[in-house]
Amino acid sequence: MFLFTGLGNPGQKYAMNRHNVGFMAVDLLAELYAFPAWQKKAASLQTTGQINRNKIILLKPQSYMNNSGLPVAEVARFHKVPVNNIFVFHDELDLASGRVRVKQGGGHGGHNGLRDIDRHLGQDYWRIRIGIGRPDNPAMDVKSWVLADFTKTETSGWVADLLCAISDEAPRLTKYDDSGFMSRVAFLAPPPKPPHNETQ
Repeated sequence: MFLFTGLGNPGQKYAMNRHNVGFMAVDLLAELYAFPAWQKKAASLQTTGQINRNKIILLKPQSYMNNSGLPVAEVARFHKVPVNNIFVFHDELDLASGRVRVKQGGGHGGHNGLRDIDRHLGQDYWRIRIGIGRPDNPAMDVKSWVLADFTKTETSGWVADLLCAISDEAPRLTKYDDSGFMSRVAFLAPPPKPPHNETQ
């Protein structure tokens, strides 16, 4: 059994925020792999189905980003999901828009959702880092950037392409094929040309 968690903030006002790209990723997984309807259980939305003949719990904590850890830990412990089978999909400022990196373990890099999961679960889970880059305007603060919506051009362009590629290649995650996953996603959804201040 695997636990695929998307990070984000609950509520329609946040739905298209850059910070909510983790929610967007698991929403598309649920749609493309025909999972049952989301159900509210305790402090999260959950649905259970199969990907690559593996039982998968999809999870969206409803406790707001900075308090994501407890809902993830509670579901993992209730279902006895080993930390090696937990994948967290989240936005990444220090990765150029449209790029994806997969890593097991490591620090939170200043991401408050990951920081809280680390506090409740430790650091040995997998992170699916979805690049949103940093603002072009250096005067724009980071909080305003991550809580801003993707533009319509982004939503219908690289964001849609990237989320589809992530969903298509998700079976590789159940085989722990992180390098194959990253290679295929990059091939299927080449990132847009990054502004000069984004990290490759």
